[in-house]
Amino acid sequence: MFTILMIALGGATGAVSRYLLAGWAQKLTTLKFPIGTLAVNIIGCLLIGFLASALAGPLLVRQEYRVALLVGLLGGFTTFSSFGWETLQLLGDGQLTLAAVNIFASNSLGLLAVWAGARAARTLLAA
Repeated sequence: MFTILMIALGGATGAVSRYLLAGWAQKLTTLKFPIGTLAVNIIGCLLIGFLASALAGPLLVRQEYRVALLVGLLGGFTTFSSFGWETLQLLGDGQLTLAAVNIFASNSLGLLAVWAGARAARTLLAA
């Protein structure tokens, strides 16, 4: 139960941080490009690379705290960081094909799912 609470607290903190940082970064530009989301994704990837490596090696911490940071905080901040870390792990394990499948499937199926969800909402809610 303690682990779940830690994940929930981390997730809430990560979600609020994402909202604030993405909004701030987006206000710095007049471009239509989603620079706020890009900033969050890049920062999240940097953080998960650093924290996952540090907390599994030189900085050993209790599993509850590790999960709170990696799953809760960074999961609430951006799941793109998990995607990046897991893909890097596949590459590091020599699983080039699985890494490529993960990249292709996550991007293409993710975009297809967004399209399908938007289409379903327009169809179901327009009636």
